[in-house]
Amino acid sequence: MKHELAHLHEEWLNGTLIVRIEGEIDASNVFVIGDRLRSLLTNRAIAMVLDLSATTYLDSAGLNLLFALAEEMRAHQQRFVLVAGEASPVRRVIDLTGVGGVAPMHASMDEAVSVICEPS
Repeated sequence: MKHELAHLHEEWLNGTLIVRIEGEIDASNVFVIGDRLRSLLTNRAIAMVLDLSATTYLDSAGLNLLFALAEEMRAHQQRFVLVAGEASPVRRVIDLTGVGGVAPMHASMDEAVSVICEPS
């Protein structure tokens, strides 16, 4: 999916939806991004890994989306994992807001995928 401020790239890996978001997530596109992410999830999905390594901006609307997705996925017994490297512009914002308390944060995709492959 392509939006003016963000590009979403999705793929599936053994029942896990992996989505990479390049660009900005803000009030102008958060509903489009949220709708797209929700439309990709199926009941058969065991998890979603949301890679924010290439996300350059995340405002409060984007943070609210992360909290909402974490809650929705937990209600469906699905795992929700975030990826953002230590140098990522959005990593500090995510750490400060406590999103990591509802969706585990990993520094790399390899790390996140290895955690998803472990039994819950």
